This record gives sequence, structure tokens and C-alpha cells, in this order.
Amino acid sequence: LSLLRETYYPPDTLSLPSSGMEGDTDLQFLLVGGDLLKVRSSSWKKTRFYKLQEDCQTMWHESKKTFKFNQTFSIKDISVVRAGRQSEGLRKNTEEPVEGRCFSIIFKGRRKNLDLMASSEEEAKQWVTSLEKIMSNMENLNSQQKTEHWIFNCLRKADKNRDNKLSLKELKDFLHQINIEVDDQYAEKLFQECDQSKCGHLAGDEIEHFYSLLTHRQEIDTIYGEYAKTTGFMSAENLLEFLIKEQREEATLADAHRLINKYELDDKAKEKQLMTQDGFLMYLHMPEGLVLNPTHKAVHQDMSQPLNHYFISSSHNTYLMEDQLKGPSSTEAYARALIKGCRCVELDCWDGSDGEPVIYHGYTLTSKILFKDTIKAIKEYAFKTSDYPVILSLENHCSVEQQRVMAQHMSSILGSALLTSPLGDQMPTDFPSPEELKGRFLVKGKRLTKLEACFGPEETAGDDGSLTEEEEDDKEEEEEEKKKEGKKLKLAKELSDMVIYCKSVHFNGFQDAKDNLGFYEMSSFKERKAMALAEESANSYIHHNVDKLSRIYPAGTRTDSSNYNPVPLWNAGCQIVSLNFQTSCNDMDVNQGRFLTNGKTGYVLKPAYMRDLGSEFDPITLTAGPWLQHKTLHLMIVSAQQLPKVNQKKTSIVDALVKVEIHGVPADTADKETPYIENNGFNPMWNENFKFDVYVPELALVRFVVEDHDSVTDNDFVGQFTVPFTSLQMGYRHVPLLNKEGDPLPSAGLFVHIMIMDA
Repeated sequence: LSLLRETYYPPDTLSLPSSGMEGDTDLQFLLVGGDLLKVRSSSWKKTRFYKLQEDCQTMWHESKKTFKFNQTFSIKDISVVRAGRQSEGLRKNTEEPVEGRCFSIIFKGRRKNLDLMASSEEEAKQWVTSLEKIMSNMENLNSQQKTEHWIFNCLRKADKNRDNKLSLKELKDFLHQINIEVDDQYAEKLFQECDQSKCGHLAGDEIEHFYSLLTHRQEIDTIYGEYAKTTGFMSAENLLEFLIKEQREEATLADAHRLINKYELDDKAKEKQLMTQDGFLMYLHMPEGLVLNPTHKAVHQDMSQPLNHYFISSSHNTYLMEDQLKGPSSTEAYARALIKGCRCVELDCWDGSDGEPVIYHGYTLTSKILFKDTIKAIKEYAFKTSDYPVILSLENHCSVEQQRVMAQHMSSILGSALLTSPLGDQMPTDFPSPEELKGRFLVKGKRLTKLEACFGPEETAGDDGSLTEEEEDDKEEEEEEKKKEGKKLKLAKELSDMVIYCKSVHFNGFQDAKDNLGFYEMSSFKERKAMALAEESANSYIHHNVDKLSRIYPAGTRTDSSNYNPVPLWNAGCQIVSLNFQTSCNDMDVNQGRFLTNGKTGYVLKPAYMRDLGSEFDPITLTAGPWLQHKTLHLMIVSAQQLPKVNQKKTSIVDALVKVEIHGVPADTADKETPYIENNGFNPMWNENFKFDVYVPELALVRFVVEDHDSVTDNDFVGQFTVPFTSLQMGYRHVPLLNKEGDPLPSAGLFVHIMIMDA
């Protein structure tokens, strides 16, 4: 396999872990491996030998008892490596003196943490440092390098006898692994063409030739050939013509030179300012060639508007890992939501034993976690993905005594980052901006007094109960809660005073809110009520949200933690549309797409016509106005590359099809799909044309979905990518694909052509 690696990963061209880190002491540490204590419970702690495999992306372990190797995880599946006793498992199952020897590997998706203990603090630090370095190296690979990595690993698996050669049978196994079905005759023809030594197996240059034939892309040949007008290569002038004519970019000759210098791999071609086909393909795989406008990946919107002028990424029942009846509660759920850019988390607080409040789904079998541990986890992960403010939405069921404990924990753990008084020295008339609130925590909950009391004598607000907003929104639930609790609980002043810009109040209609509520007094709406208002009184809802905040949450009947469609509520200007982040579904895909841009800050500025009290915008009736910017989207689905197998049976091959969905106002909502390509998940090609009318582009999202066709049951999900319509790049673009959990599929993607025209 060293020959394969030398063939595919020449050190001077690719900075892969297997080459770019050669000689690195951290990499060598992982390749040698070592014993670690795996911790599952206070009584289950067993020694395992962990070692990074030669592919530099797979960790294996060896049981001391059986001496049997088991593949445990891939480096790309790690979300974060956390030093110390920071996981719930390590805090529960180990003692404080071993703090420095402990670390946890946190995985993407729903896989359980791996809690480990090294023999010394120095060794634990070495493991954490080494794993973090190789994770960073993997993250920095470009699409082409990830494809090479993936194919190399598949070749390695196919080489059953580890002789660094491929027999015909091993070649067929390899083709199955990379998700392409070929008949025996074609496989033999391909094998014979590459077996130049006629010795019955492929090795060295023959495998390189096989790889070249395999990864050849006819569609790239056609595009490159049309513009490579300088002795068979693209000059800077040729590339500029492509950028202007096909990609519809306002490019200059200097831009073309920059791309050649940045992505051309052939030094001789680069010296002559020429781009080879390999360099052209490299450019198409990089941010400049992707479907998402690269300038929108960073913060590009005005962040100085009032907080309620933004859509805010929000989570419901954030503590849950699964369903609402008996699923586990975990501080890990908060970490995962915050890492995904969530800016509003929910804490259902109840009296716990030993005077310590707990968080869980009341009157159910969901497990409980300590309130103080939750606040610690929130503090640690709040600003890893985004620097912008985090809202702590309290559902308070605690006694006054334990409410005081809650206030004390928030104050001591969050410190000065916790906002406990309005910004400025006089009573505000509007929300501060996300920019002004960077790095701050806001508490949302009940408050005993008006906010004006912060600037003068206290006045009671006539609201001393701790009934939560969710209970108030449903009178039947309120009565049931009163029966269960026996009496109405009181609100502790210490906790009340922490509520500044997000005071929870009951909603009594839009006119009442306009006449009687301050800007900081906000209501929460169950999805059914919110959907009805969005459909029947959309313009009034939009006006309400111009100077107030609205939070929407899923119906209590969603015991499986399923989600609702957030789009109609965004269309009505609602900011805090809370979803169950723990549940992978189409609605979460759309939510991730909404907050994909603006630096993944979790804040997206609403269109101007949704920030204007005089706006006549109604997404249902859609009368004429500045929101009406009728566009025609012409979209060609050209091809796909390296789609993963959905069914892991050896004989199963993906029958790939692509769906394109438009999510937005009702007039824009549409979907179309390609035919399916039988038995080819490696490089299916459609060249299928679609046309969509988009009337309100600022609210529209485009979702690309790849499925495995099944004539008997529902199609299986393969991958998807959702992007705001206004962030699409025109021309020939690659579309990266995400899995069910919203994490990237390393080498999979679509190749499309996009044209947007004024209708």
C-alpha cells in the first residue's frame, strides 16, 4: 500500500494526513498507538489498545482479552475531542483526582461519546493534541483530496490479501465498494486494458491508469474543451471568458490569473499562466466553484439592527437526545445544538433532590440532568461556532427556593457574560443589536416588574406566577398543570431580575400587544396557533414582529420529537422558530439551510419589507410591492459523484435520482425530480433541465435531495444540501451533500448548471 500512497499522494502536491504530515510527531504517536482505559460505568472500565491505521483516517482498537481487532470509528466522524472530565459519563463514573488523565471523544450524529482515561496527564494531553491536529488536517482537505482519500481507502479494503496488487475479483469488489455496478464483461475489459504486464493483476502504474479511467469525467471534458483554445489549454483570457460567459461573474483578467496561481497543479503550465484540465477541475471543487456564494459564508449582513429584526436559530427541548417520553436528557444535546449554530436553547427546570434544580421533560420518563451542569455546558459551547448572543429560554416549574439556586448558578457560572440590566443609562425603546450583545447571554422568562423599574421605583407587573409561556398558550394544559402542582408557584425576585429583553407574557391578540405591551414583552405560540395566525393574519403577524419577538414551539402531541415546517412562520416574520434539533428530518435540513449563510452566526437579517411597520407584504395574497422580484431559475442537473451506499449489503448499488425543492411563500413552493439512473452511485449523469418561477427570492430556499429509488417502498435518503436562493452562484457549480445529521458526506456531490433571469 505504500506504493499506492506514493502513486496517489505525491508529497509535493497534496497535503493529506498520509503525506503532508509525514514525520509529524503527533501523527507518529497515533500510528504507534497505546493502551487507554475505556469507561462505560463506575464498574465497567476496561483496557483497550487504540491505534490509527495506515489510511490515517480510521481508528482501531484491540481487546486485551480476545486480541481481536475491531474498527471503531473514522476520524471524520469526530465532532470534538474534549480534555478532562467534561462528559456526563466521566463526571459520574470517575473521581476528581484523575481529571487530567481523562478525555472524551464526541461524535457527530447520535453515536455515544467515547470516554477514555490515559495512564498519565502527559499522555492524555498527547492523545488530545494529536487527534485534534489530524482532525484539523482532514477538515482542510479540498474536495478533490477527499475523493482521493476515499478511493484510496476503498482500494485498501479491496486488497484482501494485502499484497499491494488488485486481482480481477478484488477489482470487482472495489467497484461495488465505490457504488458502481458493472457487468463482468465490462469489468474484464477494464482490467485487461490496465493489465499492461499481462500478469493477471494490477500494480503500481497500472493501478494509477485504472484510477485515471475510473475518475474520468466526460462532462468536464466537454466544458474544458470548449474554452481551452490555447494549444489545448486554458489561457488566462480563456478562463476569463468562461468566468464571464458561463459563471456570470464580474471577473477581471487579474481574477483569472489569481485562480491559475491558486489551483493549477502543473508548475510548467502555471509559469505560462495556463490552466490544465486538472487545475480547472480543482477550481470547480473549491469555494469559488461551489453553488454557495463564498462571500456569504462569512458575516456579510448588517449586524447593527435591533435583535428582533433577525431570524434566530432556535431549539426546542434542547436537553433531549431522542423522544419526549422516555428518551435520555443530556448536556451533550446542548453542546451539539450550540455547535450547529443554535442561538436560543430551552431549559425545562424542576425541583431536584438536595436542593439542586434539574432539567427534564416533566411528568415523563426522560432522564434528568442538573441545572448547574447544563449552564456549565452552555457556557463552554455557546460561542464556539458563533460570537453572537445566546438566549436561555426558561420553562420554570421550580419552587422559589430552587429558583434562587438557579439564579445563583447562572450568576456564578456565566459571570459578566450574563446580561442583568439594560444596555445604556436610560430606559430603552428598542432591542440592542446582535453586534452590541456579542458574547452575552439573555434570559427569557417571567418577570415580576416592568423593565422601567430598572430606572426608577419598582412597580409590580401584576404577574407573580411562574406558569410558563407554553402552559399559558393552552388553557387545558394550564388547568392540568395547576391540578398536578396543587397551587400556583411564585416567582423568585433574584430570577425575575435576570429577565431583561425577553419577558414572557400571554398573547391576547395583535391589537392588545400593540396597545399594552413593551417591546421587550414577548409571547410564545404553539405551532397550531402560530400556523393559523400566519395563514389568516400574516400581515398583522409581520407588523407584530417588527417591534416584538415571537417564539414558536412544537405541539405537545409530538412525543416522538418530530418537527413542523418552519417556512410559513419565517414568512410571517417570526424570529424564534424552535425545532427539535435532536431529530433529523427535512424540516431540520431547511432550518440548517436558512442559517447556512452569514457566517453561520445563527442570525439572519429579515428582508427590509419585514422590518417596516407600514409594510403591506402578505405571503399568502402576494400583492405587488418591493418583495415581488419575479425570477426564473433554469437549473440543469448534470451529474453526481461518489454517492454513498445506503444499503450496506455487498450487492446493493444506488439507483440515484435527484429532487429539487423550492421552499418559500406558497406561490414559490415547488419540486421536480430527475429519472433514476440504475445501478450507479459513483458517477451517474442526467443532464436534466428544470425551470422554476420564484416570486419572492429573499425568502426562498433551494433544496437539492439525492435519493435511492425503490419501486416497492419509499425511496431511501442519500444526501441533501439546502441553500438560500439569494446565495446561489450561477454557472457550472458543484453542490456538496450532507447526511441526515447535517454533516458533510466527504466526497459526494452534485454537478449542476444554474441560470437566474429576471422574468
